[in-house]
Amino acid sequence: MLEGWFLWFILFWVVLLVVLMGIGGFFMFRKFGKSLPKQDGKSDLDWEEYYVDQTIHLWNNEQKHLLNELVTPVPDLFRPVAKQKIAGKIGQLALEEKAKSITQELLIRGYIIATPKRDHKFLRKKLAEMDIDVTPYNKYFELSADKPTQSIKR
Repeated sequence: MLEGWFLWFILFWVVLLVVLMGIGGFFMFRKFGKSLPKQDGKSDLDWEEYYVDQTIHLWNNEQKHLLNELVTPVPDLFRPVAKQKIAGKIGQLALEEKAKSITQELLIRGYIIATPKRDHKFLRKKLAEMDIDVTPYNKYFELSADKPTQSIKR
């Protein structure tokens, strides 16, 4: 029978491992859910990749740099996933509007729509640091990833 400090040590590790596996399982399940095909046969991740592939030629170095700059508040571990999601939404908007190139306006609008409302304060702060006026984009802050949208019109 376990007694004393060793009992508490074992109980601490059991609780810690269960909590960490629960947290990891939650994030793995979220990723798994995004990879499941929807009614059209493609998953959310497939659509993101499709939009990025279809619009990769529309991006110039200046806009790539701007996107990289805007995602700097995102932790390093999650930054590639965030960039893929945001670039997918920007690509979707570009295809819907038949854009000739990715503009700063299109990039910021797509970034706003692709991110959840809780992240908008970081985006507003970052845009203010970069001396970019957010006034023309205020109406897009209402269309966020928190609300499902079919098509986003200007």
